[in-house]
Amino acid sequence: MPLLELESVEVFYGDLQAVFGVSLSLAQGEALALIGANGAGKSTLLNAITGLVPARAGVVRFDGESIAGLPAEKIAALGIAMVPEGRLLFPSLSVEENLLMGTLTRRAGPWNLDAVYSLFSMLHEMRNRPATRLSGGQQQMVAIGRALMSNPRLLLCDELSLGLAPLVIEEIYRAFERIRAEGLSVILVEQDVARACKVSEQLLCLLKGRVTLAGPVSQFSHSRIAAAYFGE
Repeated sequence: MPLLELESVEVFYGDLQAVFGVSLSLAQGEALALIGANGAGKSTLLNAITGLVPARAGVVRFDGESIAGLPAEKIAALGIAMVPEGRLLFPSLSVEENLLMGTLTRRAGPWNLDAVYSLFSMLHEMRNRPATRLSGGQQQMVAIGRALMSNPRLLLCDELSLGLAPLVIEEIYRAFERIRAEGLSVILVEQDVARACKVSEQLLCLLKGRVTLAGPVSQFSHSRIAAAYFGE
């Protein structure tokens, strides 16, 4: 049984439709690269999964149960966490206090402060600093750590590398490999399409809210992915 299933999901902002009949299936432990140009509907689809934006039509199932219409906090408690675009850290809180916000779901599991500090050792040294005074890369590490502290089964990552220096991106993705080794399922929105495909088993490409390509990454050539991305 898939961990996550979407069937013909449609999402609107008022009268404006942003997602058109999107379906996907993700197994436990799999990673899916969710790609597409700006405005393709990628973040909207993640928000529909987490309950931040309601799906007006279609089915969203997690571990076989419908989660459409559930409040975002209940969906988080079931084991879905997101690393949002822009990180959205709490400016009045320290690094460690931001990390501890992830424990509000009260889910048991392997991820705690020690595990996060093992993953990102520099955060331990900065744990008492205001989180928003860190560099962009360090803030992204806090955002990832906060999501992991909820001990999710499904991790949604919205633009992990956006605006980060190349060396920081490499460090983030080394950590990503360790996270994957724990058996987490992941949906990865990433501007670097080649990198996203390299670390994922499945691919879903959106163009103006519609699916243009879906399936195992290994089935698609670079040219076919590019054609789907640009609508050629």
